[in-house]
Amino acid sequence: MSEPNGRLRAARHRTPSRRVPGEPMSRAELAEAVNAWLWESTGKRYDLDARAVGRWERGVVRWPAAHYRAALRQVLRAPDDTALGFAPTGWAPTASPHAGIDLEGVVMDAADESAALLARIEATNVGDLTVDQLHADVRRVAATYLSVPTMPLFARTRALRDRAFALLEGRQRPAQARELYAAAGWSLTLLAWMTVDLGRPAVAETHARTAWACAENADHDGLRAWVRATQHTAAFWQDDYTRAAQFAADGLAHAQGTARTFLASAYALDLARLGRDEQAREAVVTAQRNADTADVRDDDVPGPFTCGPERAAGFWSDAALSLGEPAVTAEQADRAVSRLDTLPAERRNPGSERMVRLQQVKARLALGELDGAADALAPVMATAPEHRVRPLLHRLGEVRAATAAFPGEPIAERMREEITEFARHPVIAELTA
Repeated sequence: MSEPNGRLRAARHRTPSRRVPGEPMSRAELAEAVNAWLWESTGKRYDLDARAVGRWERGVVRWPAAHYRAALRQVLRAPDDTALGFAPTGWAPTASPHAGIDLEGVVMDAADESAALLARIEATNVGDLTVDQLHADVRRVAATYLSVPTMPLFARTRALRDRAFALLEGRQRPAQARELYAAAGWSLTLLAWMTVDLGRPAVAETHARTAWACAENADHDGLRAWVRATQHTAAFWQDDYTRAAQFAADGLAHAQGTARTFLASAYALDLARLGRDEQAREAVVTAQRNADTADVRDDDVPGPFTCGPERAAGFWSDAALSLGEPAVTAEQADRAVSRLDTLPAERRNPGSERMVRLQQVKARLALGELDGAADALAPVMATAPEHRVRPLLHRLGEVRAATAAFPGEPIAERMREEITEFARHPVIAELTA
């Protein structure tokens, strides 16, 4: 068994601490002083710590590396290595008052080290209430999206993302770390969604990729599903229906709650846009079955991350229009708008509602019903400038193009003028993320 090195311990206790004058130097302070001397002398960084000093004092290591011995001689003002109690391996002093084993010291030193390890394991820079508050803030932002001005909400969401990552730089228990990754992931997914709405779908994919990494670290299937839904949306608004369909299909493997309704409905629309008509019809039926059984109470986050039958009908009616079935589009969109009118305000998604109403407009125009188209368009024209997001303007552009089928018709001309004026005042889209 190794012999304790009482000389090194005595030298440490004789040397005043640089931090508290007059008090003995602790192991940690000695390690810090040695590292500082080595940095000043060699220009190299060393990571000596209190545990290593303890091993020297207990005699576990009896002959430290030459650079450490040199630093110890300088810091502890020792004339040579022998004065520090060091000797080459295999050499033993002829006589020493400390030749016996300091069993009590060894045992207590080990206990002190274990206590320090316990404190390190238990240390956390967050509490459960902090994590809960972060998730509550994310849910609050999501719930108000498209009901309050977009740009201030974008800044707030960005701050939530930064807060979550700042906390992750500290130390927390594994369960807390997973919750922080989940909060960061939801914030990033919201940023991606907003970035699509602000007309930068390609930029949104950067947020979404980081959100996916967070979902993986959090091992959170609900987040995985909505990240894929957001990636689908970014690809869709770049007219990349093949990639959009791939994201939707992959998301379905993780989906729970109404995320399954959203992804199945989006997948059906992608297939219709790709000209895979029969598969699209089958996918619509599957999506409608999902909508019948999904419960919004199973969703983790509200707002854009929930999808009732009314929102899903926007996809189904759009798919029907792509399949050349405007009457089906009109029926589905009318039913969705009627149901939306009965929902309480907290369960309505203003953005999705506007898009469903535009499906009504497009269906009426395809059926030659100008009066009905104008009536359906009127509520959309009341949208405040701060909510005139890019997908909405894109859909309105499709409506404006469809009115060209009615040359000389006053109602069609008025619709074109209203849409043109509406598009002159979009939401600010200057992003600096």
